[in-house]
Amino acid sequence: MADRSTILSADAEEKLLQPIEEYVGKIQAQIDELRVEGSDRVRSLKNHIAIAKEDKNLSKEERDRIIAKDKADLEKAKAVEASNKDKVARLVKEAEDYLAKHYDKDYYDKVAASCAAEKAIENEEYEKIRATIKTEHEQNLKKLSAAEDIKDEKYVYKNKLFDAEMAHESKLQEIKDRRHDAFAHKYHLIDLLRMSKYTFGQKMAQRYENYKYTFNTAQFLYKNGLYIVIILIFIALCIITPIVKNTQLFTYTNILNILQQASPRMFLALGVAGLILLTGTDLSVGRMVGMGMVTATIIMHNGINTGSVFGHIFDFSNMPAAARAILALLVCILFTTVFSCIAGFFMARFKMHPFISTMANMLIIFGLVTYATKGVSFGAIDAAIPNMFIPQIGNFPTIILWAVVAIIVVWFIWNKTTFGKNLYAVGGNPEAAAVSGISVFKVTLGAFILAGILYGCGSWLECNRMVGSGSAAYGQGWDMDAIAACVVGGVSFTGGIGKISGVVTGVLIFTSLTYSLTILGIDTNLQFIFEGIIILAAVTLDCLKYVQKK
Repeated sequence: MADRSTILSADAEEKLLQPIEEYVGKIQAQIDELRVEGSDRVRSLKNHIAIAKEDKNLSKEERDRIIAKDKADLEKAKAVEASNKDKVARLVKEAEDYLAKHYDKDYYDKVAASCAAEKAIENEEYEKIRATIKTEHEQNLKKLSAAEDIKDEKYVYKNKLFDAEMAHESKLQEIKDRRHDAFAHKYHLIDLLRMSKYTFGQKMAQRYENYKYTFNTAQFLYKNGLYIVIILIFIALCIITPIVKNTQLFTYTNILNILQQASPRMFLALGVAGLILLTGTDLSVGRMVGMGMVTATIIMHNGINTGSVFGHIFDFSNMPAAARAILALLVCILFTTVFSCIAGFFMARFKMHPFISTMANMLIIFGLVTYATKGVSFGAIDAAIPNMFIPQIGNFPTIILWAVVAIIVVWFIWNKTTFGKNLYAVGGNPEAAAVSGISVFKVTLGAFILAGILYGCGSWLECNRMVGSGSAAYGQGWDMDAIAACVVGGVSFTGGIGKISGVVTGVLIFTSLTYSLTILGIDTNLQFIFEGIIILAAVTLDCLKYVQKK
């Protein structure tokens, strides 16, 4: 049974809080008096100067005169502010020390105990109500014989249970709100004392409390359930691998190997993510990689190429290695961007579903590259080029830094540019975006151009990592990996939802899983099954979130 003696009424809570507010209020009044001709005056003058600068009704002479006068007054106000700084700081410290000593002990802890007792009582009352409803239902059923009457009684029973549950949850929320308000009031007082300039510890305390207050188990599992399962799988793999293969999985070398393999794929996933943000996709990613690998290998090959393109054998060996590498990168970007633009144009101009336009792209690219090269592999590239552009510094593969730069650049584009904001707007609601003046055509084509550039960089980087071996068949299945990484990372097919951090997480998850299963000796075909299950689970959770939001 809950202890009812700890339950506080609203008046009792107010009486507990009163001495704290009176003490801090007196200090606040002294601080406010010191700030009138100091901080408050500084803020007021700065606002007045900003308004004067924007006021079109003032002549230049009037504006200059007002700003000059305000600046002179501003210097005086700043001097007053500086002279009062130590007094204000001392008063703020005195108030904060008092709050630290008395607020929790004399007020918050008692309110929290009261809320805990009320919650326990409410839970007991709810169980009693449920039991009563159930008893009444069973008694009513005994009196009935007609199937229709029994069906109606069951319907009434379910409604009563639902109403009781709603009333119970409402009361629990009220109790939760009271406790949270009691916690937040302390920081309201500190906010007035500090003029919203909280310390790091105060910010963290508020963030943690807000997280607890808004935490919802169902939502948490919707967002993170898949990650939790995958983490458990990795833990299991880390335990199983030493037993089965007599080798450790979670080592520094293996982590670097995973990051190294993930680096070129990061470019591809970042490119696809922008298209998924527009409720699109790209099935041609793998063939783009194959085309880029062939192009880069031909240009960076050391000597005359072993294969031909449309019957012509290329030889770029007379160029310096660095020039060949840069040329290969530019040509890769050119080819992938052109083909990506073609798919983007059909989607943007003719409203063609990207599944169709990118699938057509995939077939055209594969057919063109295979026909041009007869499907042969073009061998290795000049070994000096990878050592120049992705060297090993000790045991650290610098190819990882290329991926980090790509992540930073795309994050900046998504979050800090007009194009990025428009990308989210068009993905979330293209009709509303068009009405607000955003060019849906330009944003869609821009997303495909950005994707093409990233595909070109990724395929060139993969060519360096593999030291060549370019062929039309290279990259098969990479489109599914890139799309899956985005979906697992929380980029929603419903459009307008997704973060770069999620894409990065998705790529690392899939690369780690593939690497771990390969070390264990799991057949590649079985690995596809694991990936398929993860994709299905990720999309299912995404659909559930969308349905719940609707």
